[in-house]
Amino acid sequence: MGRISQRLTKLLVSSTPPSQFKSIIRHQEQVDAVRALSPDPTLGLITPIVLSLDTASVQEFTDVFTGCDVVYFITGWKPGENNQNAEEITKKVDYEGAVKVFDAIEAVKDGATPHLIMVSALDIRHPEKIHEHYTEEDIAMSERLRKGIPSFVHWKYEADKNLAKRQGFKWTIVRPGGLTEDSGTGKVSIGRTHLGTVSRDDVAKVLFLLVTRPKAAGLAIDLLSGPDDVEQRLDMFVEKGETDFLG
Repeated sequence: MGRISQRLTKLLVSSTPPSQFKSIIRHQEQVDAVRALSPDPTLGLITPIVLSLDTASVQEFTDVFTGCDVVYFITGWKPGENNQNAEEITKKVDYEGAVKVFDAIEAVKDGATPHLIMVSALDIRHPEKIHEHYTEEDIAMSERLRKGIPSFVHWKYEADKNLAKRQGFKWTIVRPGGLTEDSGTGKVSIGRTHLGTVSRDDVAKVLFLLVTRPKAAGLAIDLLSGPDDVEQRLDMFVEKGETDFLG
């Protein structure tokens, strides 16, 4: 389980009333650690499910998603991990794995279809489309990013583009800047941001708040550390209804 997922899990199980949810993990060895994220593991709020994006079928994911109100898609892989080919693993996880999740949600037939909340990244866009509000510094930083991790940028974009065309379920994309281990401040910049960083704590907080904001469906949300209260700024962005994904 990735570091954002761990923070989000703690928020969900500590909410009032606490949320009950399933946590899809890759390895059986992670089960005890996931359960331990609950303040009282005996309550059974977290159900760990070992399922691999690589090998599990769409139907297996559909079975897990059935009955859920929300599905979070947060991949914890980073370029260079496990000494595997960056192009291959990024395509498999961030694109093919994402599409598998999209298809699985669309296949849910019993009850309401879950709202997908997916974590992407800031500046994921068509390479020839640049935000009008970008400064020269933003453009230079964007070019360095694309040269440094081209596979990540390409396959994240392909996944976001695929999702943006889906109409069979509600979805929201959260696009954080560079992730830091700084303590969360609850102060952010949301929507039409420049390029920069944001703490994992504050990303998890936004993901948590989106559970109760169904009007965020169909929006891509750029997120950085900033001067504004996270809840107020998120509500303003959702009310405005203007996505940050250029397509």
